[in-house]
Amino acid sequence: MLKTRVLSGIVLVIIATVTLLLGGLVLLLTLAAISFIAYFELSRAIGLHQADGKPAVLEIIGYLSITVYYVLVFLGQSERFFTVWMILTLLFLAAAYVFTFPRYAAGMFMGAFFSILYAPVMFSYIYMTRCMENGFWLVCLVFMCSWMCDTCAYFTGMKFGKHKLAPVLSPKKSIEGAIGGVVGTALTGIIYDLIMTSLGILTLNDMWMCIVIGIVGSIFSQIGDLCASGIKRHYNIKDYGTLIPGHGGIMDRFDSVIVTAPLIYFLAKLFIQ
Repeated sequence: MLKTRVLSGIVLVIIATVTLLLGGLVLLLTLAAISFIAYFELSRAIGLHQADGKPAVLEIIGYLSITVYYVLVFLGQSERFFTVWMILTLLFLAAAYVFTFPRYAAGMFMGAFFSILYAPVMFSYIYMTRCMENGFWLVCLVFMCSWMCDTCAYFTGMKFGKHKLAPVLSPKKSIEGAIGGVVGTALTGIIYDLIMTSLGILTLNDMWMCIVIGIVGSIFSQIGDLCASGIKRHYNIKDYGTLIPGHGGIMDRFDSVIVTAPLIYFLAKLFIQ
């Protein structure tokens, strides 16, 4: 199991590196595909995807909405028309809910809308960060915050963990581990900036940006991890999928990346401006 998990992790890193290096349409299409899979996993988790394999009306509207959103991202208009797109998506879902009532529970209607915003929209900020100046190096911070925080929190928790962070939701996570994840990621941000400065990509003035991104990103990456776990516990499922051997589904592997991507995008814009 561990060997499978490690090998899958290596393959994921290679794929992520290549797509991030290429950027542009390749990255956008990859993120769109990942978003569709994540939406399917969430739809199945909340019971929206029908047992017979036929997509529900609410689910179909979700896929169409995600497609429109990624077209807006490609055209560089997603932020300009975000509110309009979001309201129209909600209205179409509401119409489907009303005219098929009582076929879908209210939780499914709200879950369909949440699932669109939670994964597909949040994933898109990886592409938008990549499109910024020095975008490749900035977008690496998204994965650094998520994966370094996870690693630092794990080893700190193993060594010093005594107080439970969320005892009901995730009994193995500790407050000491969470603090270790934040501190470790912040220190990694400093090292990252020093390396990038030596390469002439970033400057020492960018160190505060890397530190703040490391702290904020690591805090919310842990919240994202717990949030995804909470949904699984609520619906009594072990994993969101089986796409990635040893890891589960897209939502299992990228639960923290989903949350950190938009945060780092906006923080980077704040510091760069």
